[in-house]
Amino acid sequence: MTTPSNAASAPMAAARPKKSADKSGRTRAREFALQALYQHLVGRNEASDIDLFTRDLSGFHKADSAHYDALLHGCIAEAAELDAAISPMLDRPMVEVSPIEHAVLWISTYELKHCLDVPLRVVINEGIELAKSFGGTDGHKYVNGVLHKLGGQLRVLEAGKA
Repeated sequence: MTTPSNAASAPMAAARPKKSADKSGRTRAREFALQALYQHLVGRNEASDIDLFTRDLSGFHKADSAHYDALLHGCIAEAAELDAAISPMLDRPMVEVSPIEHAVLWISTYELKHCLDVPLRVVINEGIELAKSFGGTDGHKYVNGVLHKLGGQLRVLEAGKA
């Protein structure tokens, strides 16, 4: 039998943020890809140098390395195409978007285009979580708005069901 104190604590447990141990390999891959893409956007470092550095970071062994590779190398290779898809959804020039939000939008747009096994809602939620964890105070709200518009264009059928 559920007591009132147990009933009250059950919803709270579900609302807690994910612990590091609870993160999936793909979530970790996105986090490492975000850090790597930030280095590319800000420092203009080469993908191969960034890749070597990132793979040595603590916890990388828990990430889905194939997904990380796809995100890092795919986003850099398709940077112009990703920016072209994202830019019409923005309310400002891309150069005024913070490098963190820019990298989050690259990752999410890449996944919307190429990772069709990742549902639209998951792509958007993961992008929002990345922006919350690494971005500015309200950056996640901006990312959310852009990704909803972009998801509606790139995943028309899925967006219609959501």
